[in-house]
Amino acid sequence: MRYITRQLAATLRRAAHAFPAVVLTGPRRAGKTTLLRHLFPSAGYRLLEDPAIVGAIRSDPRGFLDSLKLPVILDEIQNAPELLNYIRARIDLGARGKGQWLLTGSQDFALMHGVTESMAGRASILSLLPFSTAETPKVTLLRGGYPEILARPRDSDLWFQSYIQTYLERDVRLVSQIRELATFRRFLSLIASRTGQILNKTDLAAPLGVSIPTITEWVGILETTGQIILVPPYFENFGKRIIKSPKVYLTDSGMACHLLGIDSVSALSRSPFSGAIFEGFVASEIVKQQSNLGRRRELYFFRDQRGLEVDFIVPTGAQELVLIEAKASRTVYPDAAKSLLSLAQSISNHETRCVVVHATTAEGQDDAALAPGARAMSTAGLLHVLRGSTKRTSRPH
Repeated sequence: MRYITRQLAATLRRAAHAFPAVVLTGPRRAGKTTLLRHLFPSAGYRLLEDPAIVGAIRSDPRGFLDSLKLPVILDEIQNAPELLNYIRARIDLGARGKGQWLLTGSQDFALMHGVTESMAGRASILSLLPFSTAETPKVTLLRGGYPEILARPRDSDLWFQSYIQTYLERDVRLVSQIRELATFRRFLSLIASRTGQILNKTDLAAPLGVSIPTITEWVGILETTGQIILVPPYFENFGKRIIKSPKVYLTDSGMACHLLGIDSVSALSRSPFSGAIFEGFVASEIVKQQSNLGRRRELYFFRDQRGLEVDFIVPTGAQELVLIEAKASRTVYPDAAKSLLSLAQSISNHETRCVVVHATTAEGQDDAALAPGARAMSTAGLLHVLRGSTKRTSRPH
């Protein structure tokens, strides 16, 4: 597959011109190494999953760094986190050339913790997720956005099987001393069946025969390794009693389909999970755009104890909110905006925009009035709105 330009590239270049080090995190096989090697072709490269290289680092970290010619890409730095202190020391000694240390890692939390302690003020920390629809039309609800799936969609089932096995044996074991990997594999499938739902740890623990603290740890591992997105409730209650637990989504819709045994477009359209998978797809596209533009992740949902629910709330500026409802159908009706408009009427201290995002055909209209104060549009149209390239409108009174 030919190289596909990543949206993060511009942000990554700016970071490399501003900081001595850049740390690029994200799930395994999302394209981190390919992106860095494409943008910085003259940089050296070391894969820190190679046992010989890791052994050399363990025995003589200073000698290893002395052998490198800068700039250099150190791939999967979480396998040798002790290097961060030595890299910091070299930066502080005066080797402050920008973009000299290009690091990747597949464990965001553990790596971020090390970077926070060792590289504060010296490194720009960015995140790369699988391809988005804004980067290539090859991304679909069924297949998701992992580069190797887009290159060989017919082999997607075998690829996901291999990916999960590698993920369990490398990433999960590195983050935690889990002995029962088969049970964790079942947990991953169980999470897929709960995508789009409020995270209920008791509900997850019971069928697996594990404790709630264990579920808490395992959810943390999935989030740490970029496999799930936890969407918290919006922090303002707008005068209502709100639900306080997050909603959970698989980061990649292709992975969700694989774990749920959905192997074709027709099977997806018939599946009781189709709506939740589409909702997760929208969540992932929003998060990808925020990450690619170097913005802080800001994605929330709203549900009060009377049942009023809005799939997503995205702040787009000072005192501005976009309220979003996700519908997997190609045809949407005004009733789809009912909850959006109801919540908008309760919000007095923000301007709001109500959007129903839905599946569209290639020739379908991308942006259309749905009801007074609400519009229907595709995922691409929503991302256009959230990027701030269209004029925002206030909520109706």
